[in-house]
Amino acid sequence: MTKKATHEQTRIHNTRLVFSTIYERGEISRAEIARVTHLTRPTVSDVVAELMDAGLIEEVGHAPSTGGKRAILLRVDADSRCLIGIDLAREDFRGALLNLRGEIKHRVSLPLEGRDGDAALDVVYALVDALSAAAQYPLLGIGIGAPGLVDAVHGVIHQAVNLNWRDVHLRDLLQDRYRLPVYMANDCQVAALGEYTFGENNQGQDLVVIHVGKGVGAGIVLGGRLFHGNPLGAGEIGHVTVVENGERCQCGNTGCLETVINGRAIVRQARALAQRMPQSILNQLTPNPDAITFETVCEAFAEGDEAARQVIYEVGQYIGAAAANLVAVLGGCRILLAGRITCFGSFLLDVVREAMTRRALAALVATSEIGFVSTSADIILLGAAALLLHEELGLFPFSG
Repeated sequence: MTKKATHEQTRIHNTRLVFSTIYERGEISRAEIARVTHLTRPTVSDVVAELMDAGLIEEVGHAPSTGGKRAILLRVDADSRCLIGIDLAREDFRGALLNLRGEIKHRVSLPLEGRDGDAALDVVYALVDALSAAAQYPLLGIGIGAPGLVDAVHGVIHQAVNLNWRDVHLRDLLQDRYRLPVYMANDCQVAALGEYTFGENNQGQDLVVIHVGKGVGAGIVLGGRLFHGNPLGAGEIGHVTVVENGERCQCGNTGCLETVINGRAIVRQARALAQRMPQSILNQLTPNPDAITFETVCEAFAEGDEAARQVIYEVGQYIGAAAANLVAVLGGCRILLAGRITCFGSFLLDVVREAMTRRALAALVATSEIGFVSTSADIILLGAAALLLHEELGLFPFSG
């Protein structure tokens, strides 16, 4: 039994090594694969034949002549499989069909409309049903970014306060229903994977993505590996108290970071300021302060409204404090902001930098990069796809 298991492990390792080499190089010959992987040519030929039979790779012509017989080039057939990516961290549940290169081919968005518990779970099923029906190629599996305390190893959401979920065995529920591989992680951790894998200008540095949406959290990639915590909970900065005797959070505590910087908090603060500042552009854009939405705040901010700028200044101060604490623990790293707050642009980044400089060692701040993610609103969908590609096909060395 031990010998058989070792042989199977070797076969899987070789298959993943060959596939990832083709994926990373774009187009490559069998001989070159053997050279860079140090596998024998017969082993490479066998693995390539297996991958071609599965439809995952294809031959695409010949390499330039070097005087002898021209080598046949191989590449990944990006559209040979569909991936289902799910984002459960928004007011609406979003999903997409992606190909093996992370290109989004089809989208579905379903409103929650205040549903939670089992009713919210039904929305997840409806979302996957719709995406499965739209798939034109075989499904590789389902990747999920879920809010709250997520045990990625066992596929359990231990607590998602905004959805009233406790100890939901989401992976088992979906695998039993759809007979597909399912992988999941906290939405902020998945967001970090999306940026680390598909983002621009990534040089493999340690990365922290602070995601601000319905909830608030941080995803952390250290040394090319996603940091989950021991065994979970890493990056749960949204539920650290920052305002003594502040507003009650849905987690049960008061004054959590989430209560002062998430989308609802920004709208609440903008409405309060609009009532005190009747000259505010916020009042010109809506019939009354109670009608102000997040989009209203973005529009007023873009027009230079002082009330909107005050709100975002406060948000930036709190984010800067959180970022300073992260830098103090992790050292200098890339800290990128994600979520709807990206609409506040360089003004927000300047405030965050200023707050960090006042709250952390200057040398640590100087070696840290502060910016916005490049993958925008699709970051969790892309991260869910990256998680699935790694777990099923061995791509990307970011988890262990």
